[in-house]
Amino acid sequence: MLVGSLFLDLRMKQFFRYRSVILSGVFALITFTLLSGTLYAAGANIVVDNSAGTSIAAEVLQKVADSWPWYLTRASGLVAAGALILLMLSGIGFITGTSYRFLEPLTAWATHRALGIVLAIALALHMVALYFDHFVPFSVVDLLVPFASEYQIVTWGNLSLGSLYVALGVLAFYCIALIVAVSLLWVNNKDYKWKVVHLLSYLAMAFVFVHAIAIGTDLAAGALRFIFIGLGVLVLVAALVRAWRAFTL
Repeated sequence: MLVGSLFLDLRMKQFFRYRSVILSGVFALITFTLLSGTLYAAGANIVVDNSAGTSIAAEVLQKVADSWPWYLTRASGLVAAGALILLMLSGIGFITGTSYRFLEPLTAWATHRALGIVLAIALALHMVALYFDHFVPFSVVDLLVPFASEYQIVTWGNLSLGSLYVALGVLAFYCIALIVAVSLLWVNNKDYKWKVVHLLSYLAMAFVFVHAIAIGTDLAAGALRFIFIGLGVLVLVAALVRAWRAFTL
C-alpha cells in the first residue's frame, strides 16, 4: 500500500509539472502572438511625418491606441479557432488512441486541459476586443444575444436570416463556455451528463467553422483560408472515424 501510494503521488506530481510547463508555454506563445501581431500591424501602417515634428514612438503609440481592438479581435479569433481544432483532435484522439501515440496519458490529458483554458481566454479577449472596437461597434447585447447584431445581414432569396454568421459565433461561445465550465467542475466525475455536454463541442466546431469562414478577416482569402478549411476537413474525418468506432465496437 505504501509503495502504491508513493507511486501515485509521484505520478500526480509529474502531472502537475507537465501541466504547469504546458500552460506557461502556451500562454507565453499567445501573449507573444497577440502583442507582436498588434504592434507589427500598427507599425506597418504608420506614415512618419517629420515636418509635423511627430516622433516614430508617438506615431506607434497613437496607432496602437486607435486600432488595438481590431488587431486583438483578429489575433484572439485565430488563437481561439486553432485551440478549438487542437482540442477536437486531441479529444477524439483519446477515444481512438491517436493522442497516446504522441503523448503519454498524463501529458495528453494536461495538454487537453490547457488548450481548454487557452480557448476560454482567447474567446474572452475576442469578445472584449469586439466591444471596444470603434470601426465595427458591438454592444453587450450584440455580443451576448444571437441575431441582435445588424452586422453583415444574411439573405436567402427574399428571406432575411439576420446576422446569421455573428449569431453562430455567439452560439458557439455559449456552447464552449458550458463545456469548459462543466469540464472544470466535473473533472473527477465524468458521468453521463458530462459526456452529453461534451458532445456540444461538435456543434461548436461547426458554428465556429462557418463563422470564421464567412466573416473572418484573415480567412477571407489566401493560404490561411485553405489551411483552415483543410483543418476543418481533418476534424470532420476524425469525428466520422470516432462515430464509426462508437457504432461498430
